[in-house]
Amino acid sequence: MVMEQVAPPRRRGSPVIWAASLAGVLTFTYPFVLPLLGQPRRLSGRGIEVPLLFALLAVVCLVTILLEVQAGATQRGAATSKMVAFLGVLVAVNAALRLIPSLLGASPIFLLIILVGFAYGADFGFLMGALTLLVSAFITGGLGPWLPFQMLVAGWVGMSAGWLPRLGGRREIALLAVFGAVWGLLFGAIMNLYSWPFAAPGLEQPAGLYWVPGMSAAETLRTYARFYLVTSLGYDLFRSVANVVLVVLVARPVLALLDHCYARFTWQPWLAEA
Repeated sequence: MVMEQVAPPRRRGSPVIWAASLAGVLTFTYPFVLPLLGQPRRLSGRGIEVPLLFALLAVVCLVTILLEVQAGATQRGAATSKMVAFLGVLVAVNAALRLIPSLLGASPIFLLIILVGFAYGADFGFLMGALTLLVSAFITGGLGPWLPFQMLVAGWVGMSAGWLPRLGGRREIALLAVFGAVWGLLFGAIMNLYSWPFAAPGLEQPAGLYWVPGMSAAETLRTYARFYLVTSLGYDLFRSVANVVLVVLVARPVLALLDHCYARFTWQPWLAEA
């Protein structure tokens, strides 16, 4: 008689998540894509309806992902259902952490997003990040057209954590610390793209920091780099350092707890050897 062992999933992400992520990438990076498509020198439609449209697209993608996971839980049985329920508990706990006052961009919520993705795979990591931002927005009153974009980026944090290898020991903690440091910077750099094209509506000539229709791809990239360095780098450095400190201090016991819970929820009965 042997017990069937179930290892945590290491999938790279389901096709629906990749499709939604591709749509999300386009909503963030269209100022860089437009020059490649031969954009006109003047563009209309730079009003509030444009970011709202992009926000709606992001919401539709995320709802599709949640429906896919729900269908998968029904098909794969009680073990997956328990894990989805446990995900809800983790999301609630992490969303509550957003009530802790942040220091210049540093926040404790990214630690659990990273560790859940690392322990349970890309799909759960994406949902952990996206749902944490959604629930925490209701708790803190942070609802607005920016929310779907925050959900997507936080989802990418958890999703990419699921791609990291399980190394064990100090190497694993070092890898997670570097990962947290990089995403501490990337989160702010990507989120700025949500509002940057609309930061100076009506601007017709380059003014150093803001996007203007008609810019080349290279000029757009240089302009955004200046904008990021001036407006966000300092705050993102605090977030990056906070991620590293939290990973070093508590990642090991939290990962042990997540692994233990996974073993409990996916336990299979003893099976007779053939």
